[in-house]
Amino acid sequence: MKRNKLFQIAGIGLITSALFFASCNEEVLDLMPKDTVGYEDAFNTPAMCELSMVGCYDAAQSGYYPGNNQRRGYPFGAASIEQGDMRGEDMLNVQAFFAITYGSTYGTSSPNGQAHWECTYQMINKINICIEGFQLAASKNILTAEQAKAYEAEAKFLRALGYHELLIHFARPYADTPGATHPGVPLNLVPINSIEKVEAAKSAGRASVKQVYDQILLDLDYAEANLPATRTSKALSISRATKGAAIGLKARVYQHIGDQPKVISESAKIVNASGESPIGGYKLTTEPSGPFTANNNNTESMFSIENSELDNATVNGSLSQFYTSVRSLVCISPIIFNEKQWLATDKRRTQLVAYSNAYSARHLYWVDKYKAREKMSDWTPILRYAEVLLTYAEAEARVNGKTQLAVDLLNKVRNRSVTAAADQFTLASFATADDLIKAILMERRIELVGEGRRWADIHRLAKDPKFFVAGNPGVSGVPAKVATGNVAANSWNAASGVVDAAILKIAPYDYADKRYVFPLPDSETATNPKLKEQQNPGW
Repeated sequence: MKRNKLFQIAGIGLITSALFFASCNEEVLDLMPKDTVGYEDAFNTPAMCELSMVGCYDAAQSGYYPGNNQRRGYPFGAASIEQGDMRGEDMLNVQAFFAITYGSTYGTSSPNGQAHWECTYQMINKINICIEGFQLAASKNILTAEQAKAYEAEAKFLRALGYHELLIHFARPYADTPGATHPGVPLNLVPINSIEKVEAAKSAGRASVKQVYDQILLDLDYAEANLPATRTSKALSISRATKGAAIGLKARVYQHIGDQPKVISESAKIVNASGESPIGGYKLTTEPSGPFTANNNNTESMFSIENSELDNATVNGSLSQFYTSVRSLVCISPIIFNEKQWLATDKRRTQLVAYSNAYSARHLYWVDKYKAREKMSDWTPILRYAEVLLTYAEAEARVNGKTQLAVDLLNKVRNRSVTAAADQFTLASFATADDLIKAILMERRIELVGEGRRWADIHRLAKDPKFFVAGNPGVSGVPAKVATGNVAANSWNAASGVVDAAILKIAPYDYADKRYVFPLPDSETATNPKLKEQQNPGW
């Protein structure tokens, strides 16, 4: 299905986004024979309100790159997924420009950071415009109150997702200060759609991390209360926000806050002993490849960004272009490939990993979750039921210790890939609750590899006294990384538990290093003096 685009938003960053609507496509032009859509016109019929909502999803799929009119993979295309992987150690940057903050060239004017920030705020501003528009349409009886609330709930789900993405990359984690009083990101909840509002926004600074998280939770509570459990088709139930997706995202957010009892209470709404969610009917697919071979029609995908052969983020923002040997950009690192817990007989090694020596005759292993290749129609996975089960398992073990429930939740995910009974975990497999938590954290790395979740886990665990990810030995940070130029065919040894130290040539860095969080981009600080004063330290 080709995505209907109501409008694209002109401008960049927080303060200049969405002054005007432009670039309507043919579907809108059929309704309004002009090349622009006025503010009230965008919400003057139920059909236009629907197109406005679809425009918000389109903004989530991919915004426009700074300085030109080309689409890229931010905020939720392949570029952001790749960034979430490449800021960690489990993926290998075949091309040097994917080194992200490991390299010395990343800075306040780097296009990736600028695009990530600007495209996310473009999406948020479009959402704020639409929320006000839906409320206006309800006041004029164009929409019923229930319809307006449902649209607003979708918009707030996307807004929460966007703000959480910004916090993970541009702010220190929740636990950095008592009460999370340290700087987060600018929090804007009203449309910036006039010169006066642009000028007012120039004085806006960064809200605290707690303030932004509080707003995220308010948005998700509203979304849960007003979204449907399912939609008219499985494709729409995956590509449009639902009640279960809002609950699953809340569990993720509480996990980042560190509120484990809340993680449990939210997860328990959509997980029960039957293995099928009482809300939305989510359950794991039979095979680990299931969510990817049929990414628009499966029981496990809770929310994904829709792509099609006709409407995608182009070669610069499509998953199969980034992760496979089509363009040979990023591949699986020996660090995770050789991990002992990822058994050699694990089904994910055959169903979701591909071998190729197409790049400079090197023997490389690629993520094979994204099957579309040149068509670029793979949907971007944002939230899967497998993640919810592992999130629940971790919280259960943290709160209640080594319990059968925590082991069962871990096994629901692991055992569809590890089918030999002798290799499956039991309660006796773990001497302590800490051992169980370590196994759950490793399972997250294995199950979610190539889906952009590694950085999110490194970030949230940074201040965890037991389970932080080490940069230099014994210090929270970002681990050493394998350098592509040093690998050979024998660098990959499935489940060996050994990585040759000679290939770990990209140095780690610690939590205190400025590179741990991205800088606010020059394009923003140049026009917002308040943000210039609040730049992340060291940048």
